[in-house]
Amino acid sequence: MNKSEDKIRAGRNRTLILTDTERTMLRKHLIELPRQSKLETPPVGTIHGDCFQVIEKLPLAFVDLLILDPPYNLTKRFTGLTVKQVSVPEYTQWLDMVITALKPTLHSTASVYICGDWLTSTSIYEVASRHFHVQNRITWEREKGRGARANWKNCSEDIWFCTVNKADYTFHADAVRLRRRVLAPYRQNDGSPKDWLETEDGNFRDTAPSNLWTDITIPFWSMPENTDHPTQKSEKLLAKLILASSNEGDFVFDPFLGSGTTTVTAKKLGRRYLGIDSNEDYCLLAEKRLDHTTLDNSIQGYTDGVFWERNSLSQQALKRVSKNTQP
Repeated sequence: MNKSEDKIRAGRNRTLILTDTERTMLRKHLIELPRQSKLETPPVGTIHGDCFQVIEKLPLAFVDLLILDPPYNLTKRFTGLTVKQVSVPEYTQWLDMVITALKPTLHSTASVYICGDWLTSTSIYEVASRHFHVQNRITWEREKGRGARANWKNCSEDIWFCTVNKADYTFHADAVRLRRRVLAPYRQNDGSPKDWLETEDGNFRDTAPSNLWTDITIPFWSMPENTDHPTQKSEKLLAKLILASSNEGDFVFDPFLGSGTTTVTAKKLGRRYLGIDSNEDYCLLAEKRLDHTTLDNSIQGYTDGVFWERNSLSQQALKRVSKNTQP
């Protein structure tokens, strides 16, 4: 019996956990690296290990999209591991070591997304601008968080968008449009909608993607993608990055995989993928989630090629609107 199984959970709680039987079975799914030689082709799946040691075994220039979500510079307890906050210069130096190690795996047209909070963003920009072309900074709203008495409540995180080549890289703006409700719709002279959709469930407009995201839901207990990982990101968030900055069949790499959101989303969207994590339980959760994609490859908040505002419509209404807007 493990700690996840010991927890008392509500009847509707859909959080994924691991049983000892599943651990034994899923360990067989993890990729084993050769002890001496370097891999000629990149494997697809999950590797349990230290990213610095694993990277040495991986081929050169195989990554089309790198998702880099390292531990933030704060004191945080993960399963069996406590990460402690260090000085900003120390964190900057560590991040530089990480990116220096990863650069040889990147294709010449690769894109890189680096995740952080307000404090680590100072280090991210300093390091990223040394190694890449910094294209933009995305700020997304976290609707969870505790209030603070002596400071502003932290309810946002950053994702820095970088590319290896300044001009030659993949970006599909039309693949990541956000469908918003139109409150004051304009009409043509003939009375027809102007740049918006009129449906029985309301009026909507597909808007261009911006660098401010307010539509992301943090995974919680009633969502089937939820795990006990303390800093899990949503599949919807990763779907935006993957759809915008890769093509079907491209290779997506996440060396700090956590419970597998990057690789699970990449698989659902038809990309090849590889994830590394030093925590075996998180690797096994990633494999369990990858197995589940054969039964359900949906992404909450993303329907028929369109992203929706947070809590905007019920699933039934989403399907109705999508059906009504088909050509």
